[in-house]
Amino acid sequence: MMHRLLAAALILFAVPAFGQNSFAEQRAEWNRPLAPFRVIGNVYYVGTAAIGAYLVTGPAGHVLIDGAMEESAAQIAGNIRRLGLRIEDVRYILINHAHWDHAGGLAELQRLSGARIVAGAADTPDLEAGFNHDRDDTAHFPPVRVARQVREGEALELGPVRLVAHLTPGHTRGCTSWTARVREGRRAYDVIFACSLSVAGQRLVDNPRAPDIVAEFESTFARLRAMRADIFLTFHDNQFDLMARRARLEGGDPLAFVDPAELGRRAADAEAAFRAELARQRSLPAER
Repeated sequence: MMHRLLAAALILFAVPAFGQNSFAEQRAEWNRPLAPFRVIGNVYYVGTAAIGAYLVTGPAGHVLIDGAMEESAAQIAGNIRRLGLRIEDVRYILINHAHWDHAGGLAELQRLSGARIVAGAADTPDLEAGFNHDRDDTAHFPPVRVARQVREGEALELGPVRLVAHLTPGHTRGCTSWTARVREGRRAYDVIFACSLSVAGQRLVDNPRAPDIVAEFESTFARLRAMRADIFLTFHDNQFDLMARRARLEGGDPLAFVDPAELGRRAADAEAAFRAELARQRSLPAER
């Protein structure tokens, strides 16, 4: 499990390490199509086979969470239409964090839908610039205008749809996880759309661009330890066993994604990886 998380994290920033050809191949791999499907209640998966995007539907309009890569926008819009829904009925697009593989499709999806973009306040400068100010080794993406900046515990409401923002910084300064309560049959389930928890090659020690990065990760893990969720959803397929759970769903298990212990397991694994990387970096000779 730990090795899978670390490998996925390293791939996120593969441009300098692997070169442009390999980067293009990686993007093509991550953009493989996947038919949309209902996860539970009014939550639908509309992302690619590797990068998650979710649609939370309601009678007053829909909320899209994440935009994947720039080249993924057409696929996400097409998946929404395949569900028999209209992209024009998406009223808000929420972003979990400002990296190219999650924010790249926002501009086109906003153009197609006319939706307002909602993001963590600390990620807004990156989203509006189209690149990450804290590091130089990430790909650029089309900039967007953020209509609403959220802070901890702030709720977004659209008719009966209600999503609550939880600031979980570290992976980026404005990394934002979202929670919602959905119904399946006679029961209500708490869902978390979790922002990435990986270090992803960032400098943790003596980082002049992100001097508070260790404290931010620490605050995130403390916050997640205090939270509970029946369903853990995130934005890379190998970080929550997307395909295995989808197979169970297709096999007739309507609660395939329900696992109240998963949030705790995933957060504990990510914290262990963070602490191992922090110890490694602290053991290195100081830069002169």
